[in-house]
Amino acid sequence: MEKIFVPFFTTRKNGSGIGLTITRNIMKMHQGSLEVTSVPLERTTFSLVFKYQ
Repeated sequence: MEKIFVPFFTTRKNGSGIGLTITRNIMKMHQGSLEVTSVPLERTTFSLVFKYQ
């Protein structure tokens, strides 16, 4: 989990490893965030958090 936001890190054969990095950067540009929680071997949850004005 500690490497998921490292650009070009992937565990998939055909993955680019850039998707989560781009998503997090876009959210930051809009004063939001990308949050992740995980229960190993059970589930991982990604949440896009938007600032409400």
